[in-house]
This record gives sequence, structure tokens and C-alpha cells, in this order.
Amino acid sequence: MPTPSRIAASRALHAVFGSGHRVSDRWDLGLSTEDAGLAQALLGLCLRHWGRLQAYVKPKLKDQSRNLPLGSQVALAIGFAQLAWMDGVAAHAAVNEAVELAADPGLGFPPHRGLVNALLRRGAENRQQLRAHLDALPASLDRTPFVDAVLEAALEPHHAAGKAQIEALWAKLQVPPHPAFRVLRGDAPPELDADPHLEGCWSLREGAAFPGPWLQSGAGMVQDRSSQALMAFHWEGKPAHILDACAAPGGKTTSLGLRFPDARITAVEREPRRAERLKKNLADRGVKAAVVVAEVTDFLANTTGTFDLIVLDAPCSGSGTLQKHPELPWIAGNIDLERLSEMQRELLRATIPKLEPGGLLIYAVCSWLPEEGEHHRAWMRAANAVLQPAPIWAGEYGAEIGTTSCFRPHPLKWEGEGFQAFAWTKR
Repeated sequence: MPTPSRIAASRALHAVFGSGHRVSDRWDLGLSTEDAGLAQALLGLCLRHWGRLQAYVKPKLKDQSRNLPLGSQVALAIGFAQLAWMDGVAAHAAVNEAVELAADPGLGFPPHRGLVNALLRRGAENRQQLRAHLDALPASLDRTPFVDAVLEAALEPHHAAGKAQIEALWAKLQVPPHPAFRVLRGDAPPELDADPHLEGCWSLREGAAFPGPWLQSGAGMVQDRSSQALMAFHWEGKPAHILDACAAPGGKTTSLGLRFPDARITAVEREPRRAERLKKNLADRGVKAAVVVAEVTDFLANTTGTFDLIVLDAPCSGSGTLQKHPELPWIAGNIDLERLSEMQRELLRATIPKLEPGGLLIYAVCSWLPEEGEHHRAWMRAANAVLQPAPIWAGEYGAEIGTTSCFRPHPLKWEGEGFQAFAWTKR
């Protein structure tokens, strides 16, 4: 029987390529620390190199006009990924485990057990040569038209969307990201080092164990560098009532609560399960906020209250998270960008009337696509005379010289998720 780590990786790959689902944040739940580490590495390699792995296998088939069943594709990808890029895995283990995956009726395609065995044994004869062959295949095989559009959109505002820069950005995104942390109380644990470029941000020291117990105690939290920089905005306002729309899992709510401890915070989350997680996170961190389970537009339509500060981190394509979510290139066909863009505009329409004069509105998406950011910014500028841009971010976070009301760090120079954000004040 295959090991739990390989079974978990196989199931996640089936969810992505068989059902078009994103990898669940709980996909490796129940695995031991050692098994989870192997499963995460294996899944990442398969997703980041899926196109190359399939292209490597294709010429070795007798009938190249027919596609292999998904179970066979997954078993071969898992086997070849280990042989090529995981030197710590013995060749016989990589081959035998993949063959057992192929033989499993729920995960593989049993009639291809012999085929999987033959192809992998041939690859195992010279692992160095196998790796060189796979690495030499075009990197573009691991991209889709969606990814190419995202890469160009990420670089275009910085006037750097040339072929060399696009390839450089893609190569950068293939390196798994390092988690960033924020200390909420007390001292940082010894496993963390202070970020030299972003005050209050911490990173995991090379080779150090993940600080799980410290996080579970509520003394700290994981928060991407981009989110931390976004929330380190400069504003002299003293808000009495804050709205954090689309608030789960609570990183931005936490930042707001620590920065404005005297303000009343309303955190809205439409999904009950995520709302429960939001409540727990805030309680563990000692942050007070009223959590409302509702659609943001419904909540705003039915409340008589107004807000001095509104943070709208809107639902989006997540195209700025390609580094963290390597499954995105392969499920982009399920992303309805037009629907998302209209939803974002509806959220903006609903929030503007609820912003107090002199108040601050921050709109953000973890996306590089202009349909989810810059297009809304242009619409806001043209259609809302009561709003004016608010220069609240340091200059290095902007896309244009002297523009600090737009948060869009240079993707080749910035370590962190791809974000677009803009800020407005109300006259």
C-alpha cells in the first residue's frame, strides 16, 4: 500500500486535474510532520512541473494520439518527480510506490500498472540524466495562457513586461515562498529573524522548525509580507468605527485591532465556516470585533451605521498567489473573471455611501489582473466626485513615481504576494 504522504499528494492532484478544485488548506490534515513535509514537497513539484512531466512521458507511449487516464498521469508524475528532484528518496521506493498508486482502483488505473513500472524503471537507470532532460524542457510547458496574461499584467505597470522579465518572474514564482510572521505579544521565538526591509515582519530562519506552538498560543500569526506592508499605511485619522469587509481569516482585522484599540470593529464574513475560524483567531489573539455572518452588500444595505475606515479585501482570482498556489495555472478555466470583476464593483458601490466624510476606504485584491484592480480605480476616479486619492503608502509600494495612493510593489523586486490596492478619502 502507498505511504500516506503519496496517497495525500495523489488525492490532491486528482482534485486539481480531475475536478478543477483548488488545493484545500487542509489537504494534508492528519499526516505526521514527516509525512506532511514529503507530501508538500511532492505535490509542489508535480504542480510546478506538470506540463514538463506530461511532455516527457508522451513520446514514450506507443499510441501518442491518446491521452493517458488521469490515474496513470498522476502515478507517473509522482514517480518521476521523486526520481528527478528528490535525491533523498530511494529509486526503488519512488518506483514501487508509484506502481502501487497506479494499481489502486480509486487513485490509479490498474491496467497501466505494468506501463508505469516500465517507464519509471527506465527513468531510474540514470536519475541525473532524467533530471537534466526534464530541466531542459521549455519552462513554458508549465504555463497556460492565463499565466502568461497574469505575468504580463504584473510587469506592465512597471514598464518591464519584456520577454526576459516575464521569464525571470516565472522562474521566481517557481520557488516555494517562505512564510512571514508578525509578533502580536511578547518576544519573537528564536526560530524567527527580523525582516531587514519591513518593520514588524519576521521570517523563519533557514533550517529552523516551524513555530507551531507559538502560533497556537496566539502570540503571533502568519501574515504575508504584502499584507503586512499593505496594512502599514500612513494615516492620521482616528477612526471610531471600522469595517473589515470579507474579513476571514482575520489577519487584517488583527492588524486593525492592534493599531486602533479604541475603535469599534465590525468584521463581515459571508461563509459560516470561515466566520467561525475568524472568531477563534481573533479570540486567540485578544482582538475585539463584532463578527457578522452575511454578504457584505446585504449587510451594508441593512445597516444604518457608517464607518470612518473601511478595508475591502475583495474576493478575486488570486492571480497574485501563483507562487503559493501552483495549482492555479491548471484550474484557471474555472475562474469567471467577468463575474468576479462585477462582484468587486458591486462591493465598491455598496461601501462608498457608508464611508464617513474624511474617512478612508482601502480596496485590495491579491491579483495582478487590471480587471480586478486598475480598471476599478479608473472607474472610481471618473464616477465618484466625492472621493479623492489618499497617499497613504510609502513610495516604493507604488507602480508610478510619486503615486502612493496605489499599492502595487514591483513583482521582480518585492518578496510577497502580488497585490493591487488603492486608497480614497471622502470629501
